[in-house]
Order: sequence, then structure tokens, then C-alpha cells
Amino acid sequence: MRGDTPFIAGDWGTSNLRLWLCGADGTVLDRAEGPGVAAVPGRVDAAFLDVTAAWRAAHGPLPALFCGMVGSTIGWVEAAYHPCPAHVGSLASGLTRFTAAGADMAIIPGLSTRNPQGAPDVMRGEETQILGALARRPDLGSGRRLLCLPGTHAKWALLQEGSVVTFQTGFSGELFALLRGHSVLGRGTEGMQPQTGPAFIRGVQRSLTGAPLPHLLFETRSRQLLEGLSPQDALSFLSGLVIGADMAGGVAMAGGDLDGPVTLVASPALTDAYAAALAVAGHAAVGLDGGELALAGLLAVRAATLS
Repeated sequence: MRGDTPFIAGDWGTSNLRLWLCGADGTVLDRAEGPGVAAVPGRVDAAFLDVTAAWRAAHGPLPALFCGMVGSTIGWVEAAYHPCPAHVGSLASGLTRFTAAGADMAIIPGLSTRNPQGAPDVMRGEETQILGALARRPDLGSGRRLLCLPGTHAKWALLQEGSVVTFQTGFSGELFALLRGHSVLGRGTEGMQPQTGPAFIRGVQRSLTGAPLPHLLFETRSRQLLEGLSPQDALSFLSGLVIGADMAGGVAMAGGDLDGPVTLVASPALTDAYAAALAVAGHAAVGLDGGELALAGLLAVRAATLS
């Protein structure tokens, strides 16, 4: 990818497409959005050409650099997973390259690892947000750091001197959604959102007792029946149980001796919830809004390809 022409940076996930038209120096000139790769009504390449038609009419063929599920088996071109350890230079050297609309295209690889349980684990898209966090917070590039990217599938990544050495996925977001939407535990909570108040904190505390999570979950129902827990507090208690269990596993993965607080990368609502759970366990946390970190990571990879 040449460094003297405008280009497109793209974060193309399962549900959403975010594109930035950038000048040669990385300055954002325009933005566009579109459907995620799972929602494209036809060919993925046709969707890209449609969303970027005005930009290409104004500038001619535009090279593009993508991250996310666009490189998965349901995406545009499959990009192989890069095994850990990984850093910005190794990811930049492992791009999957192809040509479309008369321009060079490239996709950042996802990451793979054997997690501390000895099982295979993968991420795709979050690695670029991690690179964005490193670009925005250079202090994260030194020492031993723990990052958490909460979401549908929370990613806990252990960094050593700026390299992702391993990570672990928590099924927390999807588990909570399934439990509240398709089990007795969510009955009567329609339209409500969990709050990080006393009921949430109690759920976190219960998750740290050492009892297996399946043996704790039904408390969400029994406390309503016998202790008068309101539906709103029950939902918050359930959230505390799930996030607390996820947090405990993520912290255990790191094994202690961290340099600095846990860094949380997500929307403010999620970073606040995970920070509250970490505080119960005695761990400090710093939140970063993940909204623009994908772009920062894409720009960091592009810069590494030009250096």
C-alpha cells in the first residue's frame, strides 16, 4: 500500500461496516457505514463498491485496509489467523492482499493462541483495537499488561512489551443475553437494563465465592421468590454473576504481577460495569472507549507497512 495517496480504512464486522476515507497522512476526510458481512444482501465486494462509489468517483481507485470479520469464512477473502505472540510489525507483515476495483486491498489477520486452559482460541477484529490502544496509550507497550475487550465474546489479552502473548475468550455477553431472553431468570425484565448498583455488586461477590456459576445462576430467581428481589435488581444481580465470573477467569489468566491497572476497551457502559467488578476483587481499571480504536489500529498497521 503506497503512502502518498488517499486510502480507505475499514472495520467490517459481523453486524456493521465502518469506513474512513483517509488522506495520505492518515487524516480522516469522510466516513461511511454499511451492513456487516452477515447482513450483506448479496456479494460482499458489491456492497463495498456500492458504499464507496462516491469516494472512488472523486478520487479514482482507492486502496483499502480492513480488519474484522471481512477476513473470516463468511467475509470477502479469508485471512489466516496469526499465532501469538503478535505485535504491530508481525501483523503488518502478515496481511492478506488482493486486488479489487483497480486498487490494492489488504486484510489484517486475526489472532490464534492456546489459552491457559490448553484449548485453541481465536479473535478477529479485537487485535486491531488492541493495536489502537497501544497507539493511543504508548505506556501500554512496556511491561506486563492485561487488557479486556468486553462484548458478546469478551477477550482478555495478556501483553508483554507491546506483544500479545496469549488471550482468553469469555462467553459472557452472549451468555447474559441468552439467560435474560430465553430462561426463567429474565422473566419480567423486558425493556430493563442492568445497573452497577448494590444488586450488581452482590452478584459479583457471589461469583467470587468459588461456587460454580451454574450453581449460582438460579439465585437470580430464588432471591426474587423468597427475598423480594425486584426484576430490575434481579437483572443487575444476574449481570454481576456473569461479569464477575468472566472477570475472575480473566484475572486468573494473567497470574498476577501486572504493570499498571487492567485496561478496558469497550463502550462506557461496559467499561463501567467491568471496572466495578474488578474493584470488588481489588483490581484497578482504566477504561478506553473502543469506538475509534479500530481506526487507530488500522493506521498503526498501515504505518508499519510503510516503515
